Amino acid sequence: MSRPVPTPTARAREKAITVGVDFGRSSAWPLADSMAELDRLVGTDGADVVCSLTQRLDSPVPRTFIGSGKTRELVDLVRRYEADVVVFDDELTPSQQSNLEKAVGEPVKIIDRTALILDIFGRHAKTSEGRLQVQLAQLKYLLPRLRGMWSHLMGEQTRGGIGSRFGQGESQLEVDRRLVRDRISTLRRELAGLESRRTTQSKARWDSGIYRVALAGYTNAGKSTLLNALTGSDVYSKDELFATLDPTTRALDLSEGRRITITDTVGFIQKLPTTLVEAFKSTLSEVRSADLILLVVDASEPNYERQVKAVNDVLDEIGAGDVTTLLVFNKCDLAGPDVLASLRSLHPEACLISAFEKRGLEGLMFQISTIASQGDVSITATIPYDKGMLIKLVHERGQVLRESYEQEGLVVTARVSPRLCSSLAPYLTGGGDLD
Repeated sequence: MSRPVPTPTARAREKAITVGVDFGRSSAWPLADSMAELDRLVGTDGADVVCSLTQRLDSPVPRTFIGSGKTRELVDLVRRYEADVVVFDDELTPSQQSNLEKAVGEPVKIIDRTALILDIFGRHAKTSEGRLQVQLAQLKYLLPRLRGMWSHLMGEQTRGGIGSRFGQGESQLEVDRRLVRDRISTLRRELAGLESRRTTQSKARWDSGIYRVALAGYTNAGKSTLLNALTGSDVYSKDELFATLDPTTRALDLSEGRRITITDTVGFIQKLPTTLVEAFKSTLSEVRSADLILLVVDASEPNYERQVKAVNDVLDEIGAGDVTTLLVFNKCDLAGPDVLASLRSLHPEACLISAFEKRGLEGLMFQISTIASQGDVSITATIPYDKGMLIKLVHERGQVLRESYEQEGLVVTARVSPRLCSSLAPYLTGGGDLD
């Protein structure tokens, strides 16, 4: 008699309690909005929020971040709801995390927003570079928090007796720290090699005269959906925070004949961990080296202005604050008429689109084409037929208005970028008559 095959059971979702503190005017976001975003982060990482605890303070309490009374209240809530994890909306110091863990007791985990985001990045990183970047950020976060892991051995050391003079706990702690530091150094070397390769590829695109567009924006603003809508690609997109982390570049031909590249990048968020920004700098260099940044914003998001500021803060931090930027309000299908009217009034230069419904994309393409053409010069050149690559570049990177095949070569009148014009300098026969 055959035995029934057991059906696999899904892993039970953890129960989480979120904790937030309102610091008054020093807080960039209202506490309710920040906590709502934290709940979404918790859900993205595979847990359910069963309860939230908030408090108003002028500054964090050094020992436990929250006051002693709130700590006791937190312990009661953990036991009442049988919570598995407590997530703080702000970053905890190693000592605060350790003290809270002692108060709550095992096996309940105490983590902060930084650790939560790092865990989400770890789940979603697909490429080898993305995994290396996440691992580097995780190790840099872990390094100052190693001490508590060997407290039981350090306790043996203080009791005296045989073997105590060797300092077992401290020795093990130093070994772990050295291993982590060595691994961090190895990851940095590997990422430096990848960054060098990326820089070479970027320089090749620069030398070829390709106009480069980068998508930047708050997480879940619809950047990947927009990339798919514009280029017909199938980049993974989903209605969740940090659905895609790895940069994806696709080519696109504008109506005028110019070929451009569009790169989708990692989404940003408020309180984005500094370790992540540093680890992802090689990836974010795609934004820094772009000719144009499309700052994609969720038009249905009430806090869009704060989200735009959070994105601009990161752009400034990575040295991309001076790159030409076009504001693009996406998800207009989810926004009401009054909201759309307000956006048009407040941001008349912005594009309003729905990437999901593919509405407004023609206007966006026209805006990109207009900006890409700024600075173009009119030229007439006679390109020898044996310079096939230059002829190809003129057709792909410029706007050809007239051309004729003569005995000495292709005579072309076009508008081209200053970079391409410099490549054509030996073959120029006069300025164009376009202006």
